[in-house]
Amino acid sequence: MSNSYGTSACSHESTQLDEFKALRELALNLRWSWNHEADAVWKQLDPVLWEQTSNPWIVLQTVSSDKLKEQLGIPAFRAALEELLKKRDAAEAADSWFSSAYAGSPLKTVAYFSMEFMLSEALPIYVGGLGNVAGDQLKSASDLGVPVVGIGLLYQQGYFRQMIDRNGEQRDYYPYNDPGQLPITPLRGTNGDWLRLEVPFPGRPLWLRTWQVQVGRLKLLLLDSNDAGNLPLYRGITAEVYGGDNEMRIKQEIVLGIGGWRLLEALGIEPEVCHLNEGHAAFAVLERARSQMEKTGQSFEEALAITRAGNIFTSHTAVAAGFDHFDPGLVAWYLGDYATKKLHISVADLLAFGRQYPNEPTEPFNMAYLAIHCSGAVNGVSKLHGRVSRHLFEPLFWRWPTEEVPVGHVTNGVHMPSWDSAASDALWTAACGKGRWQGETEELHKDMLSVPEAQVWQMRSTMRAALVEYIRVRLTEQLAASGASSQAIEGAKSVFDPHTLTLGFARRFVPYKRPDLLLMDPGRLARLLTDTAHPVQLVIAGKAPPADQAGIDLIRRWIQFIQQWNMEKHVIFLSDYDMLLAEHLVQGVDVWLNTPQRPWEASGTSGMKVLVNGGLNLSELDGWWVEAYQPGVGWALGDGNEHGNDPGWDLHEAESLFQILEEEVIPTFYNRNAEGFPTAWVDKVKRSLAMLTPYFSANRTVREYTDRFYVPAARAYRERSADNGAAGKRIVQWKRAIDLGWAHLRFGEVKVRTEKDMPGGEDKHTFEVQLSLGDISPDMVRVELFARGIDEGSLFRQQLDMISSATAGKGMTLYGGKVPGNRPAADYTARVLPWFPGASVPLEATQILWQR
Repeated sequence: MSNSYGTSACSHESTQLDEFKALRELALNLRWSWNHEADAVWKQLDPVLWEQTSNPWIVLQTVSSDKLKEQLGIPAFRAALEELLKKRDAAEAADSWFSSAYAGSPLKTVAYFSMEFMLSEALPIYVGGLGNVAGDQLKSASDLGVPVVGIGLLYQQGYFRQMIDRNGEQRDYYPYNDPGQLPITPLRGTNGDWLRLEVPFPGRPLWLRTWQVQVGRLKLLLLDSNDAGNLPLYRGITAEVYGGDNEMRIKQEIVLGIGGWRLLEALGIEPEVCHLNEGHAAFAVLERARSQMEKTGQSFEEALAITRAGNIFTSHTAVAAGFDHFDPGLVAWYLGDYATKKLHISVADLLAFGRQYPNEPTEPFNMAYLAIHCSGAVNGVSKLHGRVSRHLFEPLFWRWPTEEVPVGHVTNGVHMPSWDSAASDALWTAACGKGRWQGETEELHKDMLSVPEAQVWQMRSTMRAALVEYIRVRLTEQLAASGASSQAIEGAKSVFDPHTLTLGFARRFVPYKRPDLLLMDPGRLARLLTDTAHPVQLVIAGKAPPADQAGIDLIRRWIQFIQQWNMEKHVIFLSDYDMLLAEHLVQGVDVWLNTPQRPWEASGTSGMKVLVNGGLNLSELDGWWVEAYQPGVGWALGDGNEHGNDPGWDLHEAESLFQILEEEVIPTFYNRNAEGFPTAWVDKVKRSLAMLTPYFSANRTVREYTDRFYVPAARAYRERSADNGAAGKRIVQWKRAIDLGWAHLRFGEVKVRTEKDMPGGEDKHTFEVQLSLGDISPDMVRVELFARGIDEGSLFRQQLDMISSATAGKGMTLYGGKVPGNRPAADYTARVLPWFPGASVPLEATQILWQR
């Protein structure tokens, strides 16, 4: 009997240990941030804490072992847990979009570097837009099975938390991020030791602790400098996101780039593709080349030629001042020994990678320039931003037409399952299925357009009411914390009306975003908000950077407007704009306002989040909205042109904004049919839901990166690294020949004759171009005819054929070809470009010679 009892007890304890482990795995996988099937399990463990945090890991860390045992003893709880585990295992084992679309692909791993990742409020290592993009793309890569590993920093404090005091002043607080309370685990080596990395720093090496975050199928790896083995001034390097001065910033970027690549090496991860999400991580391309040198014995020049084919740089900046710049002395201090002893290049050679003029000793070191000089592909984050970026980077490609500056674009998208409400998810699931974001999405609009209007309006009404309830609770807590009067606190419990048109404006408070555009006519705004027949309510949120007095003043202006015009029931400013608040806002508002100064909004993502929830956008024709806007899906502000800092234009756009609200938005919302809902409004909502949501999802963005960048980059890297880097070495030899011989290229005579291509055919211009190549081989260049596009159309480029070659490097090589005669021959200009199989020109060779 005793043996039987003992076996049974051991079996029961073993089962409970397995169940504890299963709960731990579920809580530590941030899939719960967008898949809410397990919410009921966590709520049963601690209803109050779950309501306060919506964080499974906090719940599991806090609940007593007795409570866990009690719950695991309930058959229904255990059954629910087992069902969750089955679904998780099935999801991880299922074929993905990537495994189906790219079976046998050369792409095995993409290393995605970013200074910030917005994944959940439970892991506050983000500021805003850049982190939003990184987090949402990581989640979508998990959904689609794209083999991405994220690399970032674990901040001890993260970004500041905001409180607005009773005088309208922003107060900054920096609560400590206790690693034990975050959904992360230490990374351990094969011997079980916590994995610590060494990075060279002046005075004493820097030690980095390493962590891991599970994000669905994928992992995010994090580094932090708060190691007891570090000097005190080094332990705080990863204290705050973008904290401190320029010297602190370069330290953080060395940790992210060099430390990040070393972490991959320590784990035995060998990515084909390195994706730099902004220039902060650009030092990673140097460390990647150093690693290649160490493995193969190649020179830095050869190693970079091989590895750069697998490097991708995504710029998010729309103004030159936005790129990180470092004093040359600062770069030399922190990376001088690294350059000479590890890369075996001079400090001057290192600095040249971050400059427009390599030999200008006073020019600052630009991290975006470093990324461009060491990458095989560059892109902006919207169509307009691609054009803006080509202008920004034009100085690096002297004499190249702006249109040919090698910067493409992939428009951002957001991870729709992270931002949709329960009501929205139900509507989409009924129309398009639960797995709608795990594959291709191009056909989803057809099913969404068939959803009955009444269901769409019911969803919107439900979410507006939920937002109003959330605003009341949050505002009550906010006022109590700021020391407001009991009367004000009590009044907060009944602010806003769930049936009133609700506008939302939430983002960083910086001048270029023009959050004060409506305040240019406060009286008109007050009348608009308080109209008894067609009232409007406005919810605002946003942080100003701590040192940005102009942004802080913009917040104060809104608080003063609310107080001076007695708008407390019509305008709410909610403090501490974070991911949780953003989620409620984008789910509940009817219209999302966005008023940046064009073209400073590189893309923007906040307005994309309202799409899946049936919110409409009223936005400046900037960033993503230029691509999205059509009259049937929302409203546009501005004329689609740039006007600089013209105060007169700001007044004009403020007038336009009021006019759109008064004459279009408000009447459309309140014009109801016999059934009680606004048909014209719901028609816009349905079109926005159907036509915009699939395209501006991170699902499409990640698939586009995979198709256009990741797979080609992986293939190019493998080709260059094959046979001990033979192709890379040939690239180096080609570049050396081009660099040495380009100055000696000369055009000779250019002859043109115009004739019919054949009797009765079209006119053709026949060109014969003489070219002195000097010591450059003809197979190293490409000779073209170039013409500007007609009526702003595409550029015309046509390669000319070599008719006869010079001998022994002397004489003229003759090229010829025919072009359409529908425009004057004088429109065409001959030019010579560097060319080599597999090389990316002008990224890898910027020379160009034009016929004079």
